[in-house]
Amino acid sequence: MHKVSFIGGGNMAAAIIGGLIASGTSPTDIEVVEINADARALLAARFGVVTQSDVSQARLHALIVLAVKPQTLPEVSAALASRLKGQLVVSIAAGVRVADLARWLGGYERIVRAMPNTPALVQAGITGLFAPPAVSSDARSQAEAVMRAVGGVVWVGDEPMLDGVTAVSGSGPAYVFYCIESLEAAAVAQGLPLATARQLALQTFFGAAKLALESSEEPAVLRQRVTSKGGTTERGVAALETADLKHAFEQAVEAASRRSAELGDELGRLA
Repeated sequence: MHKVSFIGGGNMAAAIIGGLIASGTSPTDIEVVEINADARALLAARFGVVTQSDVSQARLHALIVLAVKPQTLPEVSAALASRLKGQLVVSIAAGVRVADLARWLGGYERIVRAMPNTPALVQAGITGLFAPPAVSSDARSQAEAVMRAVGGVVWVGDEPMLDGVTAVSGSGPAYVFYCIESLEAAAVAQGLPLATARQLALQTFFGAAKLALESSEEPAVLRQRVTSKGGTTERGVAALETADLKHAFEQAVEAASRRSAELGDELGRLA
């Protein structure tokens, strides 16, 4: 793994740093530029990484991860632009398009855009990646290796597809938590104690997802295996079909994707 510089030391940066170190990267090969003194101290104490308070003081290794809030990227990019000398820039700033980041960086082209999700905090995330043609296959592999430290990765061939990635996996944990909440509430309505209801709901989601991940069969086939004719599951699934749950998910993803595109437009207008 190449040496990595992080600009921004928030939760997602910390998750990636932890994953990189667990994968064998030396803490001394990682630097973090973070303006907040308490955050810097915490990162240094927790991981043993090198910390800096300002971009001007940073070494800026061959791979730079931009992990600041999207609204601050124009300012951060202005400070970074004159110091770039061929490094690969990986941006995890949600909604910021490659063309806009390149413009803020003074026309810089070696950029990969990444869309991780919050399960990265427990090394169980999934990241959508996009790179323009100017980024070599070797550079793409470097970006992929960094994001694999916190879970799986998928590449998309067209940047607008990242709006769909954002709507499915970026926002998706909230949909899953909503379903867990709903199943838990339904269990309580059946007279089960709250603690029992929560344990049943959480472990059912975890176990079903693990089974689907480790199975070669499609989710629809796995569902059919659980659904005996005339049984309890068939009756329950029929109720979900009557409620048109699939359409509700389609609407949720479409709404989130549309909002992702809108946010990209809004961020692109930042000076």
